[in-house]
Amino acid sequence: MNAQERSLDNVNPRSRRRVFLKTKLAAGFAMAVRPICAQTQIKTDATGLIAGEVKIPVGGLEIPAYRAMPAAGSNFPVVLVVQEIFGVHEHIKDICRRFAKLGFMAIAPEMYARQGDVSKLTDFQEILKIVGKVPDAQVMADLDAAVAYAATTGKADMAKLSVTGFCWGGRVVWMYAAHNPKLKAGVAWYGRLIGAPGEMTPKHPLDIARDLKAPVLGLYGAKDRGIPLDSVEKMREALRAAGNSKSRIDVYQEADHGFHADYRTTYHDASAKDGWQKLQAWFKKNGAA
Repeated sequence: MNAQERSLDNVNPRSRRRVFLKTKLAAGFAMAVRPICAQTQIKTDATGLIAGEVKIPVGGLEIPAYRAMPAAGSNFPVVLVVQEIFGVHEHIKDICRRFAKLGFMAIAPEMYARQGDVSKLTDFQEILKIVGKVPDAQVMADLDAAVAYAATTGKADMAKLSVTGFCWGGRVVWMYAAHNPKLKAGVAWYGRLIGAPGEMTPKHPLDIARDLKAPVLGLYGAKDRGIPLDSVEKMREALRAAGNSKSRIDVYQEADHGFHADYRTTYHDASAKDGWQKLQAWFKKNGAA
């Protein structure tokens, strides 16, 4: 049994290693991100939408997810929204509602449902302990399950499937684009590109540049000390070496990590708004909208 197969034990409901299952999403914002910068926070209401928590069947379990879509109509393009390291909290829910206002069915599954609840933690090191137990194999399976859930609603246009993610979820976007051949496009916001292989994360975006099955737009900040520009350049070179001219990375010179997170001090309004417009154009260009 290889590392990914062992990791999939966490998806199996009979696994003796699975001792926790988060069954509900966080209310409000994660504790670790408070106080909130209310002066820059974007608030998207649910008027004209169907929005709220749903359950997604996967591996004999049900994990919680946030789903938002227009209240009227059907054949909505599907976008998977992959959480920051802080889980599916109010900011991720708001992003889903923003997509729904644009005519999408947006789904954000809780990626740490089996490992723990980071929403109540204030110590970042404690959050990392939980995140470090989340295997890529599980993440891919949960996103596949979210796609399958969308298909059961009768409201989705499954030919228009996209994914976007932020921070921890930005890395996942690259990985999922190498995993799902039905994906049309991805947009990765300041996701880690390089790392040492481990049991939970045997590969990283730099390792799978040749395997991308959908074009990915990477949006990064030049002031991000956690993702230095040399790693961005290495990823660009890997894409060039793979002959992948359909994917690209854009860097915002005045932006730091988390520049799209409007509730945080690192929010950069001009970069965030430009990135959001680029995302919409990217999805449209690649048949995902």
